[in-house]
Amino acid sequence: MDLFDQQAESATDHERPLAERMRPRRLSDVFGQNDVTGPGSLVHHAIENDRIFSMILWGPPGCGKTTLARIVARETRSHFIHFSAVLSGVKQIRETIEDAKKQRRFQRRRTILFVDEIHRFNKAQQDAFLHHVESGLITLIGATTENPSFEVISALLSRCRVITLNLLDEAALGQVIDRALADEAAGLGGLGLSLSEEARQHLVSISSGDARSALNNLEVAATLALAEANAEEPAGRTITLAHVEKALQKKALLYDKHGDEHFNLISAFHKSLRGSDPDAALYWLARMLEAGEDALYVARRMVRFASEDIGNADPFALRIALGAMASFRFLGHPEGDLALAQAAVYLATAPKSNSVYKAWNAARKVAREKGALPVPLHIRNAPTGLMKDLGYGKEYRYAHDFKDGYVVQEYLPDAIAGNLFYFPTDRGYEKMIAGRVKQWRALKEKDKK
Repeated sequence: MDLFDQQAESATDHERPLAERMRPRRLSDVFGQNDVTGPGSLVHHAIENDRIFSMILWGPPGCGKTTLARIVARETRSHFIHFSAVLSGVKQIRETIEDAKKQRRFQRRRTILFVDEIHRFNKAQQDAFLHHVESGLITLIGATTENPSFEVISALLSRCRVITLNLLDEAALGQVIDRALADEAAGLGGLGLSLSEEARQHLVSISSGDARSALNNLEVAATLALAEANAEEPAGRTITLAHVEKALQKKALLYDKHGDEHFNLISAFHKSLRGSDPDAALYWLARMLEAGEDALYVARRMVRFASEDIGNADPFALRIALGAMASFRFLGHPEGDLALAQAAVYLATAPKSNSVYKAWNAARKVAREKGALPVPLHIRNAPTGLMKDLGYGKEYRYAHDFKDGYVVQEYLPDAIAGNLFYFPTDRGYEKMIAGRVKQWRALKEKDKK
């Protein structure tokens, strides 16, 4: 049975999981991927005009990769084959190629081959597709949760477009849940169920952008709610937070991402980092992530912290924070959480300095108060003869021509000449910076005398 035939199965078969029954059958039913599937998008145009091209669908679990492939199966006039990289090998690939040749020769139909988890194929297995993709015998649609740059051979990758799908945001997950509750044919709409707002919010938060996870959790919670309901009162059954917690075996932590608790927890986290307490920092980080806080929001706060509270006391801290953010973007939950934890411990235990933060605020204050002061002539660029005649760049002293690469010279406008903004501490690497700055400022003072 190929993928198209699977789609033809009755959508009312309630023995199948809710997540499977609720797979969108049209592009208009896909939530949260408008850049990829919305009107005017490349994929929408390809499906609408039955001009499918070879592509690699890259995205986290539950974002709609297989769903999109099945929509292609329904909407195109091609022979469509579903191929699992987990269960298949080179032998099956060869059989598929032969089948594609027969389809072209006898049915005059092209073959679209969907390879789920294509990153699990080794180089030799991927090579087996290469010639046939290039010749046009098959149109390849690969799905992967891993970065195609690392997991798909370059020759094959160059012949495919990479289509990136993202984690579903809260609004999209909410739509997925609401649709499943309302759909009487394939969903839970005929059971008279409603969902409390706090239960809905917990389902959305705990699902971490994964539609399949959200629907699986909803289905278990609905089963619990139905089991507790009075059989004589088929209507009015409500799925409560208690049902969802029981279904997930996980309690909802007190957290409102748009209220006081959101700001309380991020404040506690920030102050724990500033206070050099790695244990407290890890606890507050865990509280936020377990409650469904946007991990990238937390990562951005750590990047900010690295400049505001550590600065040049440990310049490497900023790289650690940025690396943690990039790692989470690459891995997602739960693997990426560890990178955030590593960064939190590093930031908490790093030497602290807010000298750059204070210097920046002081410089910005003067810039705002003094307005657009003219740039001193000697440090202006002079690319034309006229500018040189006007004195641009005259008497500029090139630092590299002097001992130790330093020469006394004023770089601030005359109106604020001599102002000092940056006062490095004697902590961490900034102690070395402080020594250099002190020496340079002493030379400036000596030059004035």
